[in-house]
Amino acid sequence: MRITEENLVQQLKLKNEESISYILQQYGGLLNAIIRKYLWRDQQDIEECLGDVLVSIWFHIHSFDPEKNEFKQWIAAIAKYRAIDYLRKSEREKQNLKELNKGFPDHPVIETSMFELESILSELTDVEQSIFKKYYLEGVPSREIADQFKARSSWVHNKLSRGRKKLKKIILRDEV
Repeated sequence: MRITEENLVQQLKLKNEESISYILQQYGGLLNAIIRKYLWRDQQDIEECLGDVLVSIWFHIHSFDPEKNEFKQWIAAIAKYRAIDYLRKSEREKQNLKELNKGFPDHPVIETSMFELESILSELTDVEQSIFKKYYLEGVPSREIADQFKARSSWVHNKLSRGRKKLKKIILRDEV
C-alpha cells in the first residue's frame, strides 16, 4: 500500500515498515535539524539518536492523539527529548571520566579514545571491567552495581579503587 500523509499514522499502527521510510523522506530533515541542535558535536550520536527516535515513533504510535497536536509536532517533540536524553548521557559520561581522571592526575584518561580505553580496561578481570564500565561509562550508581553482584557498596568501591591502582600501574608501565 502506498503511504501518504493521510494514512501514515494508520500504517504505523499496522506496523507497515514502509511508513518509517516515508517518515525519513518527509520529516528526516526536520528530525535531523532538531537532533543536531543538541548533539552538534558527534555524528555517531546524531545517527544513533535518530534511530532511537524512529524506534520510539514505531513503538509509541498508539499514544499519538491527533486532537492534541499534529503528527509533525509529535515526532518533533520525541526528537527533542531523545536528543536531550543523549546530551545528558554524554555529560554524565564526561563527568564520570573526569572522576576517573582524579586517580590519574598526570595522565588524563579523558583524552584517550574509546578504543584505547577498551584496550586499557582489558587488563582488568571481567568483573572489574564490568564494574568500571557500569560506574564510569554508564553512570550506574554503586548501590545498583552492588545489587547486581549481590554485594555491598563498599565492595564495589573497593573494586573501583583497586582497579584504578592497577590501571595507573599499567599506564605508567606502557609510557616508560
